[in-house]
Amino acid sequence: MSMEVVEEGAARETWPRRDEGPPHPGMEWIPGGTYWMGSDTHYPEERPAHQVTVTGFWMDRCTVTNADFARFVHATGYVTVAERPLDPKDFPGAKPELLVPGSLVFHKTPARVDLKDLTQWWTYTPGACWHRPQGHGSTWKGQEDHPVVHVSFEDAQAYATWAGKALPSEAEWERAARAGLDRKVYVWGDEFSPGNQQMANIWQGEFPWQNLMTDGYEGTSPVGTFPPNGYGLFDMAGNVWEWTTDWFQERHQGNGGKACCIPVNPRGPPSSQKSFDPCTPQVLIPRRVVKGGSHLCASNYCLRYRPAARSPQAEDSGTTHIGFRCVARVSEA
Repeated sequence: MSMEVVEEGAARETWPRRDEGPPHPGMEWIPGGTYWMGSDTHYPEERPAHQVTVTGFWMDRCTVTNADFARFVHATGYVTVAERPLDPKDFPGAKPELLVPGSLVFHKTPARVDLKDLTQWWTYTPGACWHRPQGHGSTWKGQEDHPVVHVSFEDAQAYATWAGKALPSEAEWERAARAGLDRKVYVWGDEFSPGNQQMANIWQGEFPWQNLMTDGYEGTSPVGTFPPNGYGLFDMAGNVWEWTTDWFQERHQGNGGKACCIPVNPRGPPSSQKSFDPCTPQVLIPRRVVKGGSHLCASNYCLRYRPAARSPQAEDSGTTHIGFRCVARVSEA
């Protein structure tokens, strides 16, 4: 059954002060401060680079795993968006065979394809959901320590509420990912593979047909496989994209680096109006910002395994490469 209200510690926007320790196991302290958010040298939606100030907070060391999410579902009976019946009125013109519960699943192509046609590698798959990541006949068993996928924004929020936590804002997420390395390309610095070490689970080779698996993984990897960043957080680049609470907008609101204009704890646009994907303006589904890139990000297609990178994701949809992690904010008392 679908869940309207969840318990085990109602969601709290703030927790006791930092000196009282983490509110939950497996969380790291992210110090507050002012940093440079965004980038002027990569994709247009990352511009302009600008300063923001963020209050210190706690963040999950790792993304939420299949085992974590299974405990949530077992405790609450929660049914994810991908498992719920579809209303034909919400999908005019859709083929009847697609009006069944499911989600988007990635399939590697047999050869080079037109990179402008996402349907070459994304397939709406009946039955695909968090516990059947490839559709009917597949299972999450054996991947308990992998990040949970096929979770919509609503699903992620429901888990965070049950856990007594919250989802991060985009500014909080990027502050945590940078770990004090202001204006660096990657969460570990400017060099892609220092000492020839693979630093994240991303696509090596030519997307979407050739995966060289230099990092040892073709799909998701167990959380914590790759080195943590300077704040002790794992997989802030690659593996799975991560939900934030911010509505997507095509550009950041710049402040020109002026001290008088630096926003404090910005939360993005106040409403979902105009929060659409500029690449598909005909699809009027509000978009949230996802961060961090995934195991499908490749240098020839999606160079978004960087802290400044951001992407618009329909809030009602999950895929095989989107997950999340949670935060807990501190009290000012």
